Amino acid sequence: MSSSDDLSQHSMLDLFRLEAETQAQILNAGLLALERKPDAAEHLEACMRAAHSLKGAARIVGIDAGVSVAHAMEDCFVAAQQGHLMLSPDQIDQLLGAVDLLTRIASPPGGGLDWGDHEGHDFIEHCLTGLRAMLAPSTAPVRAPASLRAADPTPPALPLPASPAVPDAPRAAAVDERVLRVTADNLNRLLSLSGEAVVETRWLQAFSQAMLRLKRLQRHAGQTLELLQERPGDKTDEGRQKLLVGDLREQLSACQQLLAEQLVDLDRYDQRANQVAQRLYDEALACRMRPFADGVSNYARVVRDLGRTLGKQARLEIIGEDTEVDRDILEKLDAPLGHLIRNALDHGIEMPTARSLAGKPAEGLLTLEARHHAGLLQITLADDGQGIDIEHLRKMIVERQLSRPEVAAHLSPAELLEFLFLPGFSMRGTVTEISGRGVGLDVVQNMVKQVRGSVRIFTIPGQGTRFQLQLPLTLSVVRSLLVSVGGQPYALPLAHVGSALVLEPGQIELLEGRQHFNYQGRRIGLASAHQILHPHAAMPPGENTAVVLIGHQADTVGLAVDGFLGERMLVVQALDTRLGKIKDIASGALMEDGTPVLIIDVEDMLRSIDKLITSGQIEQVRHEDSGLEHGSRKRILVADDSLTVRELERKLLASHGYDVAVAVDGMDGWNALRTEAFDLLVTDIDMPRMDGIELVRLVKADPHLKGLPVMIVSYKDRDEDRQRGLEAGADYYLAKGSFHDSTLIDAVLDLIGASGAA
Repeated sequence: MSSSDDLSQHSMLDLFRLEAETQAQILNAGLLALERKPDAAEHLEACMRAAHSLKGAARIVGIDAGVSVAHAMEDCFVAAQQGHLMLSPDQIDQLLGAVDLLTRIASPPGGGLDWGDHEGHDFIEHCLTGLRAMLAPSTAPVRAPASLRAADPTPPALPLPASPAVPDAPRAAAVDERVLRVTADNLNRLLSLSGEAVVETRWLQAFSQAMLRLKRLQRHAGQTLELLQERPGDKTDEGRQKLLVGDLREQLSACQQLLAEQLVDLDRYDQRANQVAQRLYDEALACRMRPFADGVSNYARVVRDLGRTLGKQARLEIIGEDTEVDRDILEKLDAPLGHLIRNALDHGIEMPTARSLAGKPAEGLLTLEARHHAGLLQITLADDGQGIDIEHLRKMIVERQLSRPEVAAHLSPAELLEFLFLPGFSMRGTVTEISGRGVGLDVVQNMVKQVRGSVRIFTIPGQGTRFQLQLPLTLSVVRSLLVSVGGQPYALPLAHVGSALVLEPGQIELLEGRQHFNYQGRRIGLASAHQILHPHAAMPPGENTAVVLIGHQADTVGLAVDGFLGERMLVVQALDTRLGKIKDIASGALMEDGTPVLIIDVEDMLRSIDKLITSGQIEQVRHEDSGLEHGSRKRILVADDSLTVRELERKLLASHGYDVAVAVDGMDGWNALRTEAFDLLVTDIDMPRMDGIELVRLVKADPHLKGLPVMIVSYKDRDEDRQRGLEAGADYYLAKGSFHDSTLIDAVLDLIGASGAA
């Protein structure tokens, strides 16, 4: 289809709208640059040409208002080029308002002002008067009446301007590049077929004729063999048999040679076909990729206008404008980036006087960067403002009863910053047009999660804040970690995978009835993928456990799987809509050999795990082996709320060959005793939630545990304390202040004997 055929499908007004969108981007970028350097010849030339093009386009479609406004703008730029006009910030405002006016003039019927009514006519006349006044020396810019200014198409304090109606409009930097527009349905079908071609090309039948020839040779060999079988011992025809055997050998040799040749040809063709299919897919994928600049070109204008509204000076620097981004992702990023930019200007960037006192330039800087990193799209928005006050945030969390004071006091800065993503959370005490309503960062996180991405916050008080978005390069392909669960392959998107590791039995601990393990100084809860995906299948035998860390920050969970199958790039295939939403599953894909694989919905799985934990139904990994995995070593449970004492006793007992588990208080110890087998309980008295005396009484009252030896180790050394402990049922009472290493070990030997370790 020719270019003219494509254009014929649009009305002239549609074409003018496309032209206006493209030229408006050039004008906005040029005017913002001229505000910083009014005599920049290249920007004046670009703006003059853009206004001239709009004037000609408006004349062709018969929009006189557009012709008049564009012509007046062109005169201003020509005067500036000739040195008769030095553009001031107020005059830049006037020209930016004219750009907005041209954009509205180009809107389809019903989308803009009615230029035939009185209000629309007055609006245009005031704009023209202001532009003409710029050419008169010593004349202040003319402002529209307040009633008309209220209808300004892009008031600075309002939300960010919407993305262009046609996202793949030609870029100013490549006006000679031919633009092909396709519908989303056609593009999705093309991508789907390309993905299937990558798989189907491995089942080629291009050598079918050679295979038929091989089949004929085999049939002839079979017939020769039958003739030999008919005369197995006929010596009268011995010569005939020798001839048949010779023929058979030749036929089998020909079969073998032909088969070897065709296997080589098949391998070569397979390589070529895969290369072609991959190129086809890459080209199809490129159709939906757009430069990052296409989706963020309006943000520099927004930062400038919103900063002026707030009385602040700020500019936006965009890095990686040519970074390719999936069009669907780029469109979905519009709202999240808009929230982050408004927050950065309102919360982060200080007033000019405050910045000067802090030794900073009066003008604040926002940096928006896009780049490909480790197979992902990484978008970063940073400001050089005042940063986030961590201690004030900690106080706000406690005041809003989102965390207990004693817990909040020990939260790290990264954990505290996660609270900013909660719905309704805002650090602003008053509500303004810009912020303070508690709507923003939770919307950002939700939208980022919709595209299988993540967002993190980094801040340095007094120096600024940085938001980092990790997103897939495209929604049609996902980099995944393949795992085996119940004998079936599953894919976990790498954007949600923190790490993959293998745990030894001794690295898994039981706390409050849940299995945990330490990872980089953090205690991570363990959940079994079998319980969620294959509740009736048993994990394969083996001592070690393969674990995948999923989630982010405080929501990290260790997911136990059967094993790792490697990393793959998978073409996402939507599941049949008649199936509805399948629990814990997002979509499907095909591996290279055609094997289907389900892609896990990590967010849904995290919710499933949370429900199991809340209801107390979470199962242990390899719990069926918990009583055997330690062999004949005797097991001791140490319950003490003091980390120092607990670790001292654990190391001392472990050094003598005992298998030691720990509990952080009496309740934790009671849960452990009911789920695992132990040979001895060593407990403190003063502990939160359940003290040692109550724990001992519960043990001795339980018919299954009453025979378990119990030792109390406590700082309380009074006779009445000893009496309370022994009356509760303790078999041994040892004072912490008086025992030495040998004292504790002697007491353990007296109660349960040696560890039993080899």
